[in-house]
Amino acid sequence: MTRTLPTEPAPIAWSAIDVRGDEAGGFLQSQLSQDVARARDEEVWTLLLQPDGAVLTSGWLGSLDDGYRVTVPRALAAASLERLRRFHRRVHCTLELVSTVPGPFATRTAQIDARWPLEGEYALALAPQSYGRHFVETTVSFEKGCFTGQELVGRLDARGANVPWRLAYLEGPTLERVADTVASRGPASHPAVTTWEAVAEGVRALAVVHRTLLEPAHLASLEGVTVTPVP
Repeated sequence: MTRTLPTEPAPIAWSAIDVRGDEAGGFLQSQLSQDVARARDEEVWTLLLQPDGAVLTSGWLGSLDDGYRVTVPRALAAASLERLRRFHRRVHCTLELVSTVPGPFATRTAQIDARWPLEGEYALALAPQSYGRHFVETTVSFEKGCFTGQELVGRLDARGANVPWRLAYLEGPTLERVADTVASRGPASHPAVTTWEAVAEGVRALAVVHRTLLEPAHLASLEGVTVTPVP
């Protein structure tokens, strides 16, 4: 299969879900991984999880005069709103989709620099621990109480999170060479490179790789491509 490299970083489009009303905070506290109280003073990262603990999306959570705003990648906004509505019963708050808002990253360059997963990585339906310890510490509160998807996340964290798939940062001469490296370990139904950009030296990318690719002996055997696990 022929792959075409982008000539410049693709912009990232963002939307928001505004949650307003007397019970907005309590509703989001039961649905998001972050302690909603933190968003009263600053914007914070949070996760919207599926009931099985898989990440649907990360969100940039901030406060409004009468509620909260959760900013998410536009590609995942409709699915995020649908997911929240599944649990929006007998709650005194409203959910409204705002199609265009500014977000925490404007370009793929900024996303890759931050080593932060977005739409492509979340399409793989993985647990938060697959994206690194920093990701979990930034997005999840284990003291706030119950939230949808908490059981698996808490269990993985307690057991040391030895997950089979891990987010990694890669650099290589071509996208084809990077993609071949990603696919060199793990099952045949291996995830592909999820986010990349062309640079003067070749390609830099984010990809979800099988944990066996990150074994020191295998990393030492790679030629022309560097692979660094996202901590």
